[in-house]
Amino acid sequence: RVVKTISGWGLSNGYFDNNEDYQAFHDELTYMLLHQMASFNSPVWFNCGIDKKPQCSACFINSVQDTMDSILRLARTEGMLFKFGSGTGSNLSPLRSSRERLGGGGVASGPVSFMKGFDAFAGVIKSGGRTRRAAKMVILNIDHPDILDFINCKAHEERKAWALIDAGYDGSFTGEAYSSIFFQNSNNSVRVPDAFMDAVLSDSEWSTKAVTTGEIMDTYKARDLMKQIALAAHQCGDPGIQFDSTINRWNTCANSGRINASNPCSEYMFLDDTACNLASLNLLRFLKNDGTFDTVAFGHAVDVLITAQEIIVDNASYPTPAIEENSHKFRPLGIGYANLGALLMALGLPYDSDEGRAYAATLTALMSGEAYSQSARIAQLCGPFPEYKLNEEPMLKVIGMHRDSLREIDPRMVSAKLFKAAREAWDDALTLGQEYGYRNSQISVLAPTGTIGFMMDCDTTGVEPDIALVKYKKLVGGGMLKIVNNTVPAALRKLGYRDDQVSDI
Repeated sequence: RVVKTISGWGLSNGYFDNNEDYQAFHDELTYMLLHQMASFNSPVWFNCGIDKKPQCSACFINSVQDTMDSILRLARTEGMLFKFGSGTGSNLSPLRSSRERLGGGGVASGPVSFMKGFDAFAGVIKSGGRTRRAAKMVILNIDHPDILDFINCKAHEERKAWALIDAGYDGSFTGEAYSSIFFQNSNNSVRVPDAFMDAVLSDSEWSTKAVTTGEIMDTYKARDLMKQIALAAHQCGDPGIQFDSTINRWNTCANSGRINASNPCSEYMFLDDTACNLASLNLLRFLKNDGTFDTVAFGHAVDVLITAQEIIVDNASYPTPAIEENSHKFRPLGIGYANLGALLMALGLPYDSDEGRAYAATLTALMSGEAYSQSARIAQLCGPFPEYKLNEEPMLKVIGMHRDSLREIDPRMVSAKLFKAAREAWDDALTLGQEYGYRNSQISVLAPTGTIGFMMDCDTTGVEPDIALVKYKKLVGGGMLKIVNNTVPAALRKLGYRDDQVSDI
């Protein structure tokens, strides 16, 4: 169903010269998916080939303005995204603080108060959705007047849950204790610029500023704010930190706007009111029997997958006119991978080692470089994304930064063939882009691959090491999955253990 739909779109939209090319693409994509070499993000499986204009993106970034109409519109947009299995993120810093006046009199509620409403909607739709639980990211800038309330809001709720558990209420993930408190359906992140981190290092002060006037509201020791973040994160896992200056230094479309937010899992960072359809490659499927990585097959799989994701852009539906417009203007994609931890195990490389990091870096470079190269090849035939000319200078600069970052990899720690393939991919990406531009404003992400990781029988998800050799996953629709890491025997043999020892272990 999925392959037939995407291939049919590609044929009708002029991506293939003839039926023979269409059939080759159709068959190769079918083979890749059937043999668990790759998988699209969940909304493609849920919706593609079922709805006429399906929602195919898992990742959305929504803007919000300091008006009641905009705030309520965001709640509706998020609800519709959750319904179809997608996640969304927003930076709420444009909302005036709880200490600033409203135009018609009175004091504003502030972003943390509105977060309670957003959280409640997400919780309800989590229960009523047809696919999986809601996922959302909430971000606040470190100079917002309500930043302390934001930092501590989830930790305060966590302590309430502890009290309920101590009183005898069910403390499980979906139990009564945690369903009785706020902020359980979102990831919270604080946006910090380099200037704040410099203030932490130098033990100097940091000021918050009114949203409406820009006047200084409070002044803190930067280290005190950082300590509050650390303490709250230690208690409940939130908030995280997003490094604003670094993120915008790598913004391919800086001339169109700055990057203010991310999707729920923070792999997709781009302009406000944009969407990204994701797909991930199963790295272990490209490990040959002799222990070498098949760079040719991997590169070709990247080309096929990027082409499929590009085809999806014009044939999918989007929740708001702004996101639809920007999806066509920027055409961002998110190719990634899963099973890195299992691949390193099979190679006998410790996850926490210089060799493991060098191998992971080289694989990631090969994937992204080849994806940008394919995007440039598509641009040669179909033209670059509409906003490319405006952003040609920052985009080529970022592509050059990617290529230059290969210098940070020690080539002695990886195979010469693998490193050469990565270097050539980025050389091609820059050369082809300089000539033809790029069809897509960005192309790669490293997603958690939770659902599709199970679909591909991955022993480890995304870029993470294994959390346990035997894992249990509670399913939204009821029931439990027991997952056993099947890479362990191969890893032990690689390390020199005999078969009888492997069996005993």
